[in-house]
Amino acid sequence: MFADYAKIFIKSGKGGDGHVSFRRELFVPDGGPDGGDGGKGGDIIFEVDKGLNTLTDYRHVRKYVAKDGESGQKRRCHGANAQDLVLKVPEGTVIKEAESGKVIADMSGDNQREVILKGGRGGLGNQHYATSTMQAPKYAQPGKPGQELWVTLELKVIADVGLLGYPNVGKSTLLSHVTNAKPKIANYHFTTIHPNLGVVELGGGQGFVIADIPGLIDGAADGVGLGHNFLRHIERTRMLIHLVDAAGTEGRDPIEDIRAINKELAQYNPELAKVPQVIAANKVDVIYGDEDPIQHLKDTFEPEGYKVFPISAVTGQGLKELMYYVNDCLKKLDQKPVVFEKEYVPEHNIEELPYDVTKDGDIFVVEGPLIEKMLGYTNLESEKGFLFFQNFLKDRGILNELERQGIQEGDTVRMYGLVFDYYK
Repeated sequence: MFADYAKIFIKSGKGGDGHVSFRRELFVPDGGPDGGDGGKGGDIIFEVDKGLNTLTDYRHVRKYVAKDGESGQKRRCHGANAQDLVLKVPEGTVIKEAESGKVIADMSGDNQREVILKGGRGGLGNQHYATSTMQAPKYAQPGKPGQELWVTLELKVIADVGLLGYPNVGKSTLLSHVTNAKPKIANYHFTTIHPNLGVVELGGGQGFVIADIPGLIDGAADGVGLGHNFLRHIERTRMLIHLVDAAGTEGRDPIEDIRAINKELAQYNPELAKVPQVIAANKVDVIYGDEDPIQHLKDTFEPEGYKVFPISAVTGQGLKELMYYVNDCLKKLDQKPVVFEKEYVPEHNIEELPYDVTKDGDIFVVEGPLIEKMLGYTNLESEKGFLFFQNFLKDRGILNELERQGIQEGDTVRMYGLVFDYYK
């Protein structure tokens, strides 16, 4: 089976313990402390590998633990830092915190490598604890523990256009006709089990990536069959081609099919219902009789904004017109690829990072390493990113601290280069 989902356990390495020791040299009877520091634990890093296109490896091995840092040694020797554990994933993999389902990282676009869990910091040796009153400290700092987390990996296909439709309506045939993809084609009454990607080349440097999304069945949004596995691949697409058997060769009603699949999309993710669609009425080469199903489709759906193209995936009739129309539509849509915003940050030593809330005249100023770190993580230009940052300020007690210092609705808050008005 095509592996596009996995749940795994990851754990970063513990920091090495600091060492307790004292100089023991000839003619130096009371040498001072010389215990070295521990090494840093290994990080858990995810990295995109362009050669991968499934998450198969993670379905067989589910536990990934980085090495611990080495303990410090005598004579001020620093323990070795542990090697980082780098996990390779295909481009388009979204890493989520398993329990909440919140996004930790989207491994696509510019994000080709990201540290997900930081290794623990090494402990300080006893050499750091000598004072005028305590010249022989017998204490060293233990290494900080690593982090552990259950995460889910979801591969969401990166394509401009998704090809939708029930099994056996001709999606694989269409894809093979308009791209260089080589999907398996037969009169299957079950569905393709993995997405096929192809590039539509229209000449003059124009074209787009199209994905044959595996055929949906009723109840897909509820996880019936492999519904969730299939639907997640549509979430990045900027446009959908909805393919139907206009000839009704298997007794299906194309209008009912379109309504049913659109209902599944909206139920799974309401945003998918807003993605522009064009209807490809396939199998016009086998339409017989006096009735005109193409006109019936146009009369039903074009008033709702869905343009209908009569095509034959077998003979190629109408495909050129359909592909150029889709290409023109894509030019008018947002060119930025769909990237899922970070919603969750693993809690590595974040509570140790300080912040300050001060006043500069009538302006409340919030600064410090904690704020700087979170601003670096967060895209405040997106609605989701801004909500994530608001929740972070609330969870860390920063909003409570502002209220303790007397902030009122409408007051101004400054965080480095950003300025906000405060409202409850």
